Amino acid sequence: MLTFSRALFVSIALVCLTGWINSAAALLLGVALALTLGNPFVEQSRVGVKHLLKIAVIGLGFGIQAGEALSTSVDSLGITAITIVTTVVLGWLLAKVLNMDRRLGHLLSSGTAICGGSAIAAVAPVIHAQNKHITMAIAVVFLLNALALLIFPTIGAYLELSQYQFGVWSAIAIHDTSSVVGAALAYGDEALKTATTVKLARTLWIIPLALVSMLLFRSPENKIKIPWFIGGFIIAMLINSAGWLPDNVTGGITLVAKRLLILTLFLVGSSLSLADIKETGWRPMLMAVVLWLFISLLSWYLVVNWL
Repeated sequence: MLTFSRALFVSIALVCLTGWINSAAALLLGVALALTLGNPFVEQSRVGVKHLLKIAVIGLGFGIQAGEALSTSVDSLGITAITIVTTVVLGWLLAKVLNMDRRLGHLLSSGTAICGGSAIAAVAPVIHAQNKHITMAIAVVFLLNALALLIFPTIGAYLELSQYQFGVWSAIAIHDTSSVVGAALAYGDEALKTATTVKLARTLWIIPLALVSMLLFRSPENKIKIPWFIGGFIIAMLINSAGWLPDNVTGGITLVAKRLLILTLFLVGSSLSLADIKETGWRPMLMAVVLWLFISLLSWYLVVNWL
């Protein structure tokens, strides 16, 4: 059975690289494998997700022009600021109402407001969060990310959002970068470019959030970690804008990045476990769902009326 599961795992991973399946199918195949036969390469999958996502995001930078990116970031700045601040404040209130651990509540709020696992990983050492709280917060975010990746393209089409509007909306309303670019990839190329740019610009808000968290939880000894791949994405975007590489080269890099992203989503799905689901409990899940619905509806309203 182990030999069969390994062969199946490798086969699906190779199919992901061919581009024959989309991001949602890759995620579902990963989840199905994890919950039936199990993931025979658990540790390798986690390492793969950690590195492949960053490489894919940098690769996507070769398909974006700096002028367009700057315009997109400026246009969505107001929406980004409003949604982050209101989500964090609402999260603080919900944690009190649900009588949850203060640090766990802050991790969930941070992950929902900015960029899921990256925000949780950045804020956790600043607030001295326990490992079980970090695991629980990431597990909840993972489950909602999986759902968002599957339903957002359909909802966007039903609401008749343009490629640009969907790109901004998904970048704000979906937690992790992997699910944002996955959903946008399913919606269209313009949506993918917009979502990637807005999401990475949004990730920079980790810095002020971590500083505020440091003050709230009195942790002056800790350092703030900023995801390094943001710099790589910016460099790739500048190289593409300068025209230093031929179009066929940058186009090839972008294509490879998209295929790596689909593979990454399969690995994300295959890393899910029943223990993660049970560990979440109902209160953190309820809080996360309420925050997610709030930021999704608020950002949709702002995107439709402002952009």
